[in-house]
Amino acid sequence: MRETQRNGAGHGDDGLERDESAPRGESQAGRAFLASLVRELFQTERSAKTHPLVEAERLGDVPPAHAMRAISAHATAVLAELPSLMRVRGLPVSAGGSAVGEAFSALRDHLADHVLNKEKSYRGTLLGVRHGVDLVELIQYVATVEGDALLAAWCARWLSTRRPLVEAAADELAWLAARPALATQPAEEGPLAHLLQRLLHGMERAAEGLRRLASRAEARTAKGDGAAR
Repeated sequence: MRETQRNGAGHGDDGLERDESAPRGESQAGRAFLASLVRELFQTERSAKTHPLVEAERLGDVPPAHAMRAISAHATAVLAELPSLMRVRGLPVSAGGSAVGEAFSALRDHLADHVLNKEKSYRGTLLGVRHGVDLVELIQYVATVEGDALLAAWCARWLSTRRPLVEAAADELAWLAARPALATQPAEEGPLAHLLQRLLHGMERAAEGLRRLASRAEARTAKGDGAAR
């Protein structure tokens, strides 16, 4: 079904590929599955609007920031059209009860970003927007199975726009790779960020020391076993 994802054209009568082994028409389980994916889409697009913009503001007027701003702009446009698109289908028009998604987003905003450097923060945001691509591909599959050709076609259009934007942002990792001093700077500045980063660095050094001690102990044990033989 890769052709369906890329351009919305396939071999079915409605212009979309169908899995002939799957049940036709809407089913109660399929409808519930689609509704849960739509709720996740609202949450994912809110994150795609917010987090890339945060990355752009941290980086300044540089190519990776431009790529992130483009993703945020597309997500903003999508969020404006999603409610009407889903309302006419009787599908959720918000993230609803996705408290877990909200909690993880808040955790990242208020804690995780304080211990990340700019490169890791950028890759974390990139991972989130890549998740959005996978999600919309899945929604397209489910919409096709459920016979919703218009929703499947909307997903194809979304993918044709978002996928190149995400790929462009991924390509900008090369820009960060060429600037290690900037890439390894803290993502967030301030006393709390520096304290947490020092604590994390100390923990990493302690863990490395323990690994070395364990390796030496294993080597001594192996040497002693060899001599005993």
